[in-house]
Amino acid sequence: MEDLGLLIIRVVVGLYFAAHGAQKAFGWFGGGGPEGTGGFFEQIGIKPGKQMALLAGLGEFVGGILFLLGFLTPLASLLIIIPMIVAIKTVHGKNGLFSDTGGIEYNLVLIAIALGFILTGPGEISLDDAFDLYFW
Repeated sequence: MEDLGLLIIRVVVGLYFAAHGAQKAFGWFGGGGPEGTGGFFEQIGIKPGKQMALLAGLGEFVGGILFLLGFLTPLASLLIIIPMIVAIKTVHGKNGLFSDTGGIEYNLVLIAIALGFILTGPGEISLDDAFDLYFW
């Protein structure tokens, strides 16, 4: 049952994160794409905005897919953790803890989940397990 629980967490977080990245990189799911997200990035001091939006979006998209599959789990987790740290530093940190005020609550939850997977692994229902890739 533990492996099924890990799979459920990976599927939900991985799909969400891949979709979040697709909003930035491709403009899917109502996202701004590199142009719109890049404009926002420029406003908050991340330059060059369009290129950084594309890079961030692709990293989040790939990280989400890898996390979902349980493949290269430490790398997948870092591709979730790093943008969440950047989001805390550039956008959410000044808004306090709770998400209802735009705070860091949700970012911290994603960081904790991804860090947990770095420490425990993705479980037996994963490509890491299928290919005998043991990083821990």
